[in-house]
Amino acid sequence: MQGLLLYLTQTLALIRKEMLALLKDPSSRALLFAPALMQSLLFGYGATYDLTHAPYAVLDQSRGAASTQILARLDGTGVFQRIATLDSPARIAAQINSGKALLVVIFPPDFESRLAAGTTAPMQVILDGRNSATAGAAAAQVAAIVADFNRTLGAAPPVTIIRRAWFNPNFESRWNLMPAMIASLSMLQTLMLAALSVAREREQGTFDQLLVTPLTPTQILIGKALPAIFVGLVQSTIILLIILFWFQIPMAGSLWLLYGGLLAFTTASVGIGLSISAVSLTMQQAMLYTFMLVMPLMLLSGLLTPVRNMPQALQILTYANPLRFGIDTVRRVYLEGATFPDIAANFLPLLVLAGITLPLAAWLFRHRLG
Repeated sequence: MQGLLLYLTQTLALIRKEMLALLKDPSSRALLFAPALMQSLLFGYGATYDLTHAPYAVLDQSRGAASTQILARLDGTGVFQRIATLDSPARIAAQINSGKALLVVIFPPDFESRLAAGTTAPMQVILDGRNSATAGAAAAQVAAIVADFNRTLGAAPPVTIIRRAWFNPNFESRWNLMPAMIASLSMLQTLMLAALSVAREREQGTFDQLLVTPLTPTQILIGKALPAIFVGLVQSTIILLIILFWFQIPMAGSLWLLYGGLLAFTTASVGIGLSISAVSLTMQQAMLYTFMLVMPLMLLSGLLTPVRNMPQALQILTYANPLRFGIDTVRRVYLEGATFPDIAANFLPLLVLAGITLPLAAWLFRHRLG
C-alpha cells in the first residue's frame, strides 16, 4: 500500500510539473487555446461548400419571353449575380478564363421558336470546372430552376420527388464540417504538444535529470500523456462551445458519450505524439515528423471526402488513423444522436492504437533515450 501511494505521489508530481511548464508562461497559455478559438471561427465562416455567390454571364440570342423568364428566375434566387450580358460567342472564353464568371448561360436564336413548336429547346450552360464542387452546385441549381420552369409549360410530371434530409435539413455544409473540427483541430495541437514534450527536454538538458530520478518509464509516460490529453479535451470543449452557441448547430446526442469518444481518440493521438517525441533528438525533428504525419492523417480521415470513396488499399490504411474514428464518432453523436451500440465499433481501433503507441513510447523512453 505504501509503495502504491509513493508511486501515485511521484506520478502526480510529474504531472504537476508538466502542467506548470505548459501553463506558467502567458504566451504558452495563449498558444494552447487561442488557435483552437481562431481556427474554429475561420473554418466555420471560410470553409463552406454552400453556394451563396455565383456570378454568371448570359448570351441570349433568342431574346424571347421564355429566356427572359428563366433569367428572371436565376436573378431572383439571390445566389446568381449577372455580371455581363454578352453580344457574341467570342466573348464567352474571356469571362470564364478570367474567373469573373462561374458560368455562362447561352440561349440559341431558335430557343423561343422551338418551345412554341413543342419541340426540345437546348439551353447551354458553360461552367468553370476549376472549382468542381462550386460548379457542380451551380449546375444543380440551374437544373432545378429549368425543371421548375418546364412544369409551367404543361401538365405536371407523373412522378415527383419529395426530398427530406435527416440530420441536416437545410443542407448546410457547415453542419457537416464543424462537428468534425472538434476532433481534427484539437488533434493538430495535441499531436504537436505531445511530439515536442520529450524533444524539448532533450534540448534543454532536463530529460537526463528525469531519467536518473526513481521514476519508471511508465510513470514518465503517464506524466507526459495526461497533461496533453487534458489540453486536447479543453480545446475540444472550446470548439464545441463555439459550435453550440456561436454557430447554433444543435447537438442531438449524449454529451457523456461524446466525451468518452473524444477521450479515446485523444489518448490514441497522444500515444502517436509521444512515440514521435521519443524518436526525435531535437524539437526540429519532432516538428518535421509531425508535419509529415498530419497531412496524410487529415486526407485519410473522411474530413473532406468519404472513406468509402477511397481505393481499397487506402481504406485499409485508414484503420491506423485515429482521426478517422474520432471524426466519425463526433459526427454521429453530435448530428445523429447515436448511442454507444451505434458507435462501439469506433472505440476498438482507438483503444488498439492507444494500446500500441503508448507502450511503444514507454519502450522508446527506456531503450532509445535511457
